[in-house]
Amino acid sequence: MKTVDARTATSSENPHGIHAARLYDTEHAQVVYLNLKPGEQLKPHITPVDAIFYVLEGEGVVEVGDEKKTVGADTLIDSPANIRHCWYNESDALLRILVVKVPRPTKKTILL
Repeated sequence: MKTVDARTATSSENPHGIHAARLYDTEHAQVVYLNLKPGEQLKPHITPVDAIFYVLEGEGVVEVGDEKKTVGADTLIDSPANIRHCWYNESDALLRILVVKVPRPTKKTILL
């Protein structure tokens, strides 16, 4: 059995400049742990695969396509492939998000 502690997982360099750690990465799916400090955000981008976001802690603003909503812990957000999306942490607390990408991306994400 393989276990990974998300809170101590090593972040990889990314164009958003935030803490993003790949917790799971196989040919079928990818799971990424995001840690957005107050004031941090993801740059608007388009992912070539479906992305499922699950808010672990905190409150943030999520944009998917033309929709924008403030969401909190224990909320799941569906972001279909090839749709613009981004996150904003406008709060004064940490925002922790689990991202599941299915199938595993084979093309690069497009930053807008």
